[in-house]
Amino acid sequence: MQFRYTLRGGIWGVLYLFFVLGPLFALLAGPLPAARDFWTEFSVAIGYVGLAMMGLQFGLTARFRYITEPWGEDVIYHLHRKLSLIAVALALAHPIILFVVRPELLALLNSIQAPWRARFAAVSTYSLIALVVMALWRAKWNIKYETWHLWHIVLAVVAVAAGVLHMVGWSFYLTASWKRALWIGLTIFWIALLLYVRIFKPLFMLRRPYRVAEVRKERGDAWTLVMQPDGHPGFRFSPGQFGWLTLGGSPFKITGHPFSFSSSAAVSDGRVEMTIRNLGDFTSEIYKVPVGQRVYLDGPYGAFTIDRDPADMHVLIAGGVGITPMMSMVRTLADRGDKRPVILLYGGKDWESIIFREELEALKERLNLKIVHVLENPPASWTGEKGFINAEVFKRQLPPPYADHEYFICGPDVMMDAIEKALGELDVPLWKYHSERYSFV
Repeated sequence: MQFRYTLRGGIWGVLYLFFVLGPLFALLAGPLPAARDFWTEFSVAIGYVGLAMMGLQFGLTARFRYITEPWGEDVIYHLHRKLSLIAVALALAHPIILFVVRPELLALLNSIQAPWRARFAAVSTYSLIALVVMALWRAKWNIKYETWHLWHIVLAVVAVAAGVLHMVGWSFYLTASWKRALWIGLTIFWIALLLYVRIFKPLFMLRRPYRVAEVRKERGDAWTLVMQPDGHPGFRFSPGQFGWLTLGGSPFKITGHPFSFSSSAAVSDGRVEMTIRNLGDFTSEIYKVPVGQRVYLDGPYGAFTIDRDPADMHVLIAGGVGITPMMSMVRTLADRGDKRPVILLYGGKDWESIIFREELEALKERLNLKIVHVLENPPASWTGEKGFINAEVFKRQLPPPYADHEYFICGPDVMMDAIEKALGELDVPLWKYHSERYSFV
């Protein structure tokens, strides 16, 4: 199975390069205008590549399961962020190189006298700069996620649309009708991706709503939403996967929120649960959701699941609310009657903030489950692990050889970075551990 996912991932990677570089090479086919100096042509080339990459960003965030399945949605979103920075760098390098090698073009910065094709270039550039600045400093400036998300979409659409109009207006390499048709087709493709995400997918979700059956208080300032399908059988998911939650109103809302399923994947009635900790903004209002409210779920997504990576023993490593996908795994294994050993290393600030503490203890009666709590601020009488999960904790709590186990890690980025480093120190190969980073922004 892993080979199949690797093969599919490789095919999608090749297709991505084709859609990025193919249009550039197509422009070089057939009759060409008179050649210019190297740096002018180079700047134009990277401008085309940057524009193609920006357009394809709509596809990376369209949540096509068949595309995201080999890597997982969190990896795709982090790739989206990295590729966005590369695309913006290429788009900004395009005019900068031109201004350096042809200083007379600086006159185009006068937006009053500049031709409209130059004005579109300026609009695209300014939109890209604003998009990147807001993305990098959203948290520092305390911009609400919903507000940022709306502006992120608007600025991205403006940047791509203005970039296409700038390219068409200049038309240096678009003199042939088939070349213009190629880029028009690409633009229609990008628009179709946006329409799929914002119109067609919500239309499908509109026909498959859920109702909140229970809002349950948990430890650690967390709440569990229990949701039942309303008039349809729901969907099946694998333990460890997640979905996008839209509360009330309509699935056409700009912003959905990703949360892991914490319920058992073995439940047959379509019921799903999401356990959400109060981290501010949207999450601070979860406890106010009334029973009976209509909600919408887009899922399941994610490659972070024990069903994809069979092993003789699973090591689950969670920090804080990162316990939610692990809880889905443990509940599922219990419902399936799976007797393979499971070791849960659970890092928390203190004993009272341990989410699912009592249920985890009860599950030890149904599973071959060992639980190791690692507390940052333990009570005075605590005799268990203290501080943070590291290589020394692994050596004390896990049976060697360490490279034989399958590891699943979810928690704050700082914790996950430290754990991945510790696993490397124990010579655990990369393909033996799997991480779920729940910050997509």
